[in-house]
Amino acid sequence: MGAKWGMEPLFFADPKEAEAAILNIGADPRGAVIMKEKAVFRVVKLQKVPLRVANVLKQTFLSKGADAAVSRGTSELTAQTTDMLLMGTLAQYRRVLKVLYRQPFGLRGLAEELEKLLMKT
Repeated sequence: MGAKWGMEPLFFADPKEAEAAILNIGADPRGAVIMKEKAVFRVVKLQKVPLRVANVLKQTFLSKGADAAVSRGTSELTAQTTDMLLMGTLAQYRRVLKVLYRQPFGLRGLAEELEKLLMKT
């Protein structure tokens, strides 16, 4: 037996759209401000990331509840570079960015680019 209530998948293009949907169900406006970035999921592809940078990124994303896909060779420490998929909500990215700004290996520059790309609103 299935649920006796309705269900529909939603995918939000940006925090403003998410906030409108949250408000539309009658949530408190203060809560909507807090939750809007938790409702927007983003995937960013990076290319030819050096192994040590990929490992720092993977660990950082995991520590903030997000994730990062890397090549198998990265986990086996046999690859010199890897393409990556960074995956998380805007709220998780915001937490990751705080850490990346303090990291070596050019991660501050990556943080700046990610912030420009993702935090436009």
